[in-house]
Amino acid sequence: MDHAILVNNLSKRYRLGKRGTAKYATLRESIMDSISSARSRIKTLLRPSAGQRHSGNSVWALKDVSFTLRPGESLGIIGRNGAGKSTLLKVLSRITAPTNGLIRLQGRVSSLLEVGTGFHPELTGRENVFLSGAISGMSRTEIKRKFDKIVEFAEIGEFLDTPVKRYSSGMYVRLAFAVAAHTDPDILVIDEVLSVGDLAFQRKCMEHTKALIKKNVTLLFVSHNMFSIKAMCDRSLYLSKGALRLDGATEDAIGLYEQESRLDTPSWAQNVVGLDPTQCAIHVTKVELLDEKGDARSVYDFGQRMRVRLSYRVRGDLRSPNVNVCFLRSDNVACCNYNTAMDGFSTSLMGQEGVIELLTPPIKLVAELYSMQVLVWDNAFQRLYCAQEGPSFHVRHGLLNTQFGVFHEKGDWRLCATP
Repeated sequence: MDHAILVNNLSKRYRLGKRGTAKYATLRESIMDSISSARSRIKTLLRPSAGQRHSGNSVWALKDVSFTLRPGESLGIIGRNGAGKSTLLKVLSRITAPTNGLIRLQGRVSSLLEVGTGFHPELTGRENVFLSGAISGMSRTEIKRKFDKIVEFAEIGEFLDTPVKRYSSGMYVRLAFAVAAHTDPDILVIDEVLSVGDLAFQRKCMEHTKALIKKNVTLLFVSHNMFSIKAMCDRSLYLSKGALRLDGATEDAIGLYEQESRLDTPSWAQNVVGLDPTQCAIHVTKVELLDEKGDARSVYDFGQRMRVRLSYRVRGDLRSPNVNVCFLRSDNVACCNYNTAMDGFSTSLMGQEGVIELLTPPIKLVAELYSMQVLVWDNAFQRLYCAQEGPSFHVRHGLLNTQFGVFHEKGDWRLCATP
């Protein structure tokens, strides 16, 4: 077997808008819809329009995506929101049918997509183990044999006979991953859902997944956490507006992703401030990383000061905004935060647009790759006006790395006389 997954010119189109007031289509409507769909496909083939994603009342969530995966290979899938990542996984998981293209999958596929997929909210955790296992292709005998291992991995034994509608999202994920990982899959498909769990369980899932890969299981992994992508996958796809932009080394895919997603709203803040930062009361239009003299930099030596220059535009009613600059390690751990409220800087003179600059103290973070987020709160940290992704930078040191913790400050030492 030379491949576990073969995808050739895969496309998926969704119709926009409502179907109509009728709950069910008549036979005549179904026939006319089929004829109309056939005509549309013929027109598309005869008159292809490269790069066109929207067409009338439809949108191409995926357009001519092709790749192959060998058994035991792990593939990261990276892209901004709406790029087509989840649609690709749903098509490969047979949850939705493709519009065009060819897919060949070798072996059993186990998928972990949205929280609660394959679960019935009224059933208990115990009952859902059997339900989800059966959906994944396991026999009842096989589920019984693996039941104790699944429950032990999920760490929810005391809630096993509780209806899952009362579970937290983290408990959902624990049970769902435990079932998916113990179906002896040939292909394991994981969406962003793992970010819901706590950090300890995320690490546990990653270690278990790595063990499966060593057993020749093929992995498809979607995440906005670039640390997880780098840890799990040497190769990645970068999707943009439904099209495959890059199929190559994970570092290259991450570089393209960071370049194109700069100043986007981070995923955790989208439900609060929305997807489009330009529609917020204030938004950052440009972020520049400089050294103390004002020269552009992306690599800083340990102990060097950083100058962060933020260009902004105000479009709503805003009084004394509290501007925050946060540094995050590559595993999304927030390492430090500078903000105008706690640093005693008044923003009352900020105009409708302008530039505000931060000069940090000497950077004492250990050598690592860091990303930046720019947030604008009120002074009480109660209302979030805006949140945006900033550029990445490296801190350089010959010895200090993450084995020494997050930062290093010089301490005062002395020898004390023994009693």
